[in-house]
Amino acid sequence: MLRIKSKYKIAKRLGAGVFEQTQTQKFALSEARSKKERRGGRGGSDFGRQLLEKQRVRYTYGLSERQLSNYAQEATHEKDPSTQLHRALEMRADSVLYRAGFAPSRRAARQAVSHGHVKVNGTRITSPSHRLKKGDKLEIRESVRTSPLYAGLAEKEDKKVPPQWLSVDPNLLSVEVSGEPQYSQIEAGLDYPTVFEFYSR
Repeated sequence: MLRIKSKYKIAKRLGAGVFEQTQTQKFALSEARSKKERRGGRGGSDFGRQLLEKQRVRYTYGLSERQLSNYAQEATHEKDPSTQLHRALEMRADSVLYRAGFAPSRRAARQAVSHGHVKVNGTRITSPSHRLKKGDKLEIRESVRTSPLYAGLAEKEDKKVPPQWLSVDPNLLSVEVSGEPQYSQIEAGLDYPTVFEFYSR
């Protein structure tokens, strides 16, 4: 599991979107002031731009360097590498659990899967990187549904809105992969082509 020392320091360098904890108005104002102070400096190199984007993807999904490198290498063999990489990352078990609203962050989702709280197609899994496909069903195991982690999720007023490719049943704490995520740089907030540039050096 990726260990993170200072999320706020990293988010100032890579952007607030990489961590749920830094997606606040207070952090945004602080970052705006910092950018204003830094304005006027020299532009970064191509390598620096590529490295920053690669790191943004890594921290957004909580991946090790080797994991992201493997995902990127696999995606380069496909017709649309960016969409393939996006799908591989979004359809991980921890990402699906987070997107469904059953975990407050991807880090919490990784822990939930690692601790055996999740079943896929009726089988318990413990690997956060377990890749789902269209038609798969992920659910919280009945034995842990009453724990404080999941109790009351169905009644929460500020529930996360799941993406269209997921069909969520908040009462049964289950989610079915009813489609496939499509990559949009604007929606994802991540520039995958720049990541491929980094790995193609």
